[in-house]
Amino acid sequence: MPALFIIALIVGVVLLVTGIVSAALKVLLFIGLVLIVLAVIGWILRRVRGGGSRV
Repeated sequence: MPALFIIALIVGVVLLVTGIVSAALKVLLFIGLVLIVLAVIGWILRRVRGGGSRV
């Protein structure tokens, strides 16, 4: 996975956990979910298109 998608996935998981722990910050739950979904979609599209070289 490209670095951008890995970073988005990590940020999404952190925001998701923070959103679950803190009831006052429920918006972070949805932001985390959106970032995780976007990272997975981006990774899938990159795999389907065969983009990037594997080192």
